[in-house]
Amino acid sequence: MNGNANVVGAGPNGLSAAIALAQAGLKVTVFEAEAQAGGGARTLPLTLPGFLHDFGSAVHPMAAGSPFFTSLPLAKYGLEWLHSPSPLAHPLDDGTAVMLERSIDATADHLGKDGVAWKRLFSKISEHWFDLAPDFLSPVTIFPRHPLLMASLGLRSFPPATWLANYQFGEERTRAMFAGLAAHSFLSLDEPLSSGFGVMLGASAHAVGWPIPRGGAQAITNSLCGYLESLGGVVKTGNKIENIDDLPQADVSMLDLTPRQLVQVAGSRFTKGFRRRLDRWQYGPGVFKVDYALSDPIPWKAPECRRAGTVHLGGPLEEIVISEEAMRNGRHAEKPFILLAQPTLIDSSRAPEGMHVAWAYCHVPNASTFDMLPRIEAQIERFAPGFRDCILDKRVFSPSSLHSMDANLIGGDITGGASNFRQFLFRPTGRHYGTSAPDIYICSSSTPPGGGVHGMCGYNAAVRALARLKRNS
Repeated sequence: MNGNANVVGAGPNGLSAAIALAQAGLKVTVFEAEAQAGGGARTLPLTLPGFLHDFGSAVHPMAAGSPFFTSLPLAKYGLEWLHSPSPLAHPLDDGTAVMLERSIDATADHLGKDGVAWKRLFSKISEHWFDLAPDFLSPVTIFPRHPLLMASLGLRSFPPATWLANYQFGEERTRAMFAGLAAHSFLSLDEPLSSGFGVMLGASAHAVGWPIPRGGAQAITNSLCGYLESLGGVVKTGNKIENIDDLPQADVSMLDLTPRQLVQVAGSRFTKGFRRRLDRWQYGPGVFKVDYALSDPIPWKAPECRRAGTVHLGGPLEEIVISEEAMRNGRHAEKPFILLAQPTLIDSSRAPEGMHVAWAYCHVPNASTFDMLPRIEAQIERFAPGFRDCILDKRVFSPSSLHSMDANLIGGDITGGASNFRQFLFRPTGRHYGTSAPDIYICSSSTPPGGGVHGMCGYNAAVRALARLKRNS
């Protein structure tokens, strides 16, 4: 197919859209406002010399399990996945930790009486991950490729996480671990759909693991850029597009932007009705994030936490429920649920010899200005006494500072929009990737399947655009 295409935004979705278009034969140019491509998948020297930190995503189950990424020769362009011995640890106040192992059988053995229930919940989905992935990483449809598998997934994903955890599991330890998985949803755990995030993340651990890229998230971006360039595509960094009329003439333009920015950049090309629908888009909660340069590994009370690349800090289910309910209602939890990554346990290239980096964040109301640092560090100290003594330096990111470094992170929202039921079905409108301008498409995390480093928003949008170009050729 001949023609030209513009892509605005060089995050994983913009680059994925660009690659799909270039594979079809279009001449593609990507315009990125920041000096470094990657968006939320960048690795930067945020603290001391020699310490490399992931600005956004750090652990990447959805990238490793992405149907599009796995179809690309990214290893040829430098992407190497590293797996920690265990994907996840969830420490408790008794000094032990609940462990999510790569093997579903090993996890079930660790969970004792709940082992059978764990396998019943996750085995079918993890075994059929790559059969299901094209369906659950696309817009909701009444004609899925694997209707029985999708129906089974839907029955597990729609209920509130609190209901599913209490229905499935008899042990407090298992319920705590599932609550931590479900809390990735940015929903209250008594809301519908919250269980879906727990189910998908648990299944992904068994299906593809929770790996990190050697060298940091930037390795994902660099491999995508390298492959795109091999197809003739061009990435222009430091090129902020404020008006779509500033772009070169093209057959199609793909915008890796959230609805607010989409209106600002391309609103003059849209109908009033479509602009009104975009204006109704609701952004989700934000995050408060800290990057640490450490002299030593984190001194966990539960030594098994040293086996995990990701650690969830939140105690029992009831405490995590309180934390996420506070965030959803505009408050700040006294004991916030914290997601923590410790990549240098398996990738020593990210810090000087013998030293480490860590990355931690909690959920806060959108655009919050509250300083959560003392509460985050109190939670880490609760499960790792002496943690503060290991800190050499830190970099704190409030929602506004995250937004200042990535324009897509409106109010610190890292998922491209609230995960309510309406926006689950109509993301960001009933057109999904299309707009009222036939040559303009949206390919950001505000489209299906939503947030995460998987490239499927960009790929799905490019498939729609290519279908239109083919019809009109």
